Amino acid sequence: MRARLDRPGLLFAVIGLAGLALPLVQFKPNRIVLGEGLSLTAALPQGLILTVALAAVLVAGCLRWPPALRLGAGAAALLAVLLALGAAATHLTPPDNTLARVAPSVGFWLMALAFALMLADALARMNPALWLRWLILVGAVVAIGAILGSGALDGVSVMREYAARQDIFLREARAHLTLAFGSLALALLIGLPLGVALYQARRLRGPVLSVLNILQTIPSLALFGVMIPVFGWIAANVPGAAQAGVAGIGLFPALVALFLYSLLPVVSNTLTGLTGVNPATREAAIGLGLTRTQLMLQVLIPLALPVLLAAVRIVLVQNIGLAVIAGLIGGGGFGTFVFQGLNQTAMDLVLLGALPTIALALTAGIALDLLVRSSRRSA
Repeated sequence: MRARLDRPGLLFAVIGLAGLALPLVQFKPNRIVLGEGLSLTAALPQGLILTVALAAVLVAGCLRWPPALRLGAGAAALLAVLLALGAAATHLTPPDNTLARVAPSVGFWLMALAFALMLADALARMNPALWLRWLILVGAVVAIGAILGSGALDGVSVMREYAARQDIFLREARAHLTLAFGSLALALLIGLPLGVALYQARRLRGPVLSVLNILQTIPSLALFGVMIPVFGWIAANVPGAAQAGVAGIGLFPALVALFLYSLLPVVSNTLTGLTGVNPATREAAIGLGLTRTQLMLQVLIPLALPVLLAAVRIVLVQNIGLAVIAGLIGGGGFGTFVFQGLNQTAMDLVLLGALPTIALALTAGIALDLLVRSSRRSA
């Protein structure tokens, strides 16, 4: 039987093999200087064996495999790359040296990307049931948590930055979640009724959506900057405003800016979901004697739920990313580490803020996508 090439597998192999050829880690005398790049074979005594094994998985992935086998191979290879990073950090760092750092280099990121894409491709081909998708998501989160909790990566530079700032990290994590979920809650509280009102008052749709579109087109950095003088003036001149928490910098202006960015997706998706309900369904409900309120709550909103959940997914993922900018105006969150790292030219500190943000956005996006799929099946 003639073997058939797999085009996505070829792409993954090119990315992964490039990663194997490039430095896996950078060994740095301290957290600021660039340091020396070391390949997998140079960073570990058993690096040659692991390099051959990973290359074999990538080359074999160029052929058509059963999706389940591809999934297992990709997961095992990704785990091996992560553990190799931790082992290299432990092996290269002198026992009593508190200044030296071993940071992931371009080779690590390319290999991690290649095997992560292999995993995603295998899952897409398997098309598992919805409950199995939830199980895979929970399993992936638990597995990552177990690896981090095991101490296998404690020698890696970003984990050493975390160890030195653990209490601060937890505080900024709470601030980041407050910004992302708080702005989402405010957007739903205001945006859902506004979307319902626009559904019932067609003449207001154009002006209101135009204003929301203008807000959405303002660059995020500019909008955060505008909040500083506006709320600074309110806090200084409006009695009781400062006592209520209004300030030019800090959590309040960041929360308001994220709320303004969130309004358009919530309002427009609410309007789209309601107008997308089959007119025959509305007429049938009215014919059964339902009042306007009953029609909205019992028929229109349940049928529009998949579109509404899609808005929640868009807003939450967007705000998790935009909350990083809140660090510029003292709003807290993971952006605090990003901008501190940029100011100190300490890329490990930048990663301490960037990696949790990416992980949180991916997890939230996947979980809400599964909720959207569930609502569409039940609608």
